[in-house]
Amino acid sequence: MKVILTETLEHVGGAGEIVEVKPGFARNYLLPRKLALIANAGNMAVYEEVKSQRGAQLAREKKEAEDQAAALGNASVTIAVAVGEEDRIFGSVTNQQIADQLKEQSFEIDRRTIQLDEPIRALGVYDVPIRLHAEVEATVKVWVVKE
Repeated sequence: MKVILTETLEHVGGAGEIVEVKPGFARNYLLPRKLALIANAGNMAVYEEVKSQRGAQLAREKKEAEDQAAALGNASVTIAVAVGEEDRIFGSVTNQQIADQLKEQSFEIDRRTIQLDEPIRALGVYDVPIRLHAEVEATVKVWVVKE
């Protein structure tokens, strides 16, 4: 049975592909979960329209992410932390603190998009990457200073 996949499925195919599957797999799994459509002329036309709209939406989202990345390129964040002996900071600077500081500068950044390998535990200047879109990444300078 030929079906059009609406989502990418491991070992079956990618979203938008027309694949040949066993009728029972299509009837009992793919179609009830809306993971696929039967590949007939009507569904092909509808899915092509949806696919073109999705492509336009993804292009808009990428453009917005690129614009935001350009604005973030000039941004820098200063985080004041309490320090002890030998300038060792208490705790660490996390992606939530960076997101809060960016919010104060009117940048709406989700903390999960900030790509810290590990929390910052020392004073200094750090370049922190922010993944705004699957293909767009911005870098923000983070200054960690004494309180």
